[in-house]
Amino acid sequence: MTRTLEVDLGDRSYPIHIGPGLLNDPVLYRPHIRGRQVMIVTNETVAPLYLAPLHEALAGLDVREVVLPDGEQYKTLEVWNRIFDALLDARFARDCTLVALGGGVVGDMAGFAAACYQRGVAFIQVPTTLLSQVDSSVGGKTGINHPAGKNMIGAFHQPLAVIADTETLDTLPQRELSAGLAEVLKYGLIRDCAFLDWLESHMAELLSRDREALAHAIRRSCEIKAQLVAEDELESGQRALLNLGHTFGHAIETAAGYGNWLHGEAVGAGMCMAADLSARLGWLAEADVERVRRLVVCAGLPTEPPAELDAERFRALMAVDKKVLDGRLRLVLLTALGEAVISDTIDDEPLLATLSARRP
Repeated sequence: MTRTLEVDLGDRSYPIHIGPGLLNDPVLYRPHIRGRQVMIVTNETVAPLYLAPLHEALAGLDVREVVLPDGEQYKTLEVWNRIFDALLDARFARDCTLVALGGGVVGDMAGFAAACYQRGVAFIQVPTTLLSQVDSSVGGKTGINHPAGKNMIGAFHQPLAVIADTETLDTLPQRELSAGLAEVLKYGLIRDCAFLDWLESHMAELLSRDREALAHAIRRSCEIKAQLVAEDELESGQRALLNLGHTFGHAIETAAGYGNWLHGEAVGAGMCMAADLSARLGWLAEADVERVRRLVVCAGLPTEPPAELDAERFRALMAVDKKVLDGRLRLVLLTALGEAVISDTIDDEPLLATLSARRP
């Protein structure tokens, strides 16, 4: 069964289609194709699985593709430029449409290319991982990494549609599935304790890829994100709540070397650190911190940062973050499970204690 949600941005609103067997349905694409020229951006892992059926859905159009290497370590300026090489070699015009077929890295890079090519062209997200279906494909954040910091170069550029075919999760490695569950847990932690309760009681079904459980988790996650994006498209306020665990997590990814920790793995550890810091500030009960840790463990994710990442280095990496304003680090913390706040008044003492703590 297909479920369609909407990201309400006035005349730039767009649908999120969620369900099985959507990837090769031409009806979902045609209303959003601006001209005849379509460039599919995908990677070496996804292309053998899903490029052919996507071509079938776009039959009758001038469809080309650019296949990028797979992995966070390739989310670079040099690899990103291959998209422009393909567009210019094919002489694509301003009415072309880019289609991002893949996970979060492909979606971010294709979306950023769409934001920049001839000062902005249309694009459609076709996410094929759990993490991209519940998070990165929705909301218009696009970008690439810099050696000094993750996603530091990018733009807000909304897609015209998101087409999330849940059958693509059948080919997803288990590690990637767990990484996606980090973002799903995030939604319960920041805004919906009842959803968190549901996740706690259905984690086994999610890990075993129960179709009904996954569909519910994706729908609820997208509902929460769509609401926050509609309220605050450019992340000047409450949309920043979506960054729970991400400032810690991005520092972990940068320190470990892009691709060594999956984004969701780093966010899992980062959410545990955010809960720990919240407790040190007296905002969250210790029992709730332990519950967060148990949920992260049950999802198959790490709860601790790399042992070799010391507090001072951690703090320095966190300072190179998009959420730093006027030299002040903004962190998303918890006042209760299902309730999050954004704070830029955290003293160094509790923060360094959290950064130093390692549990057995």
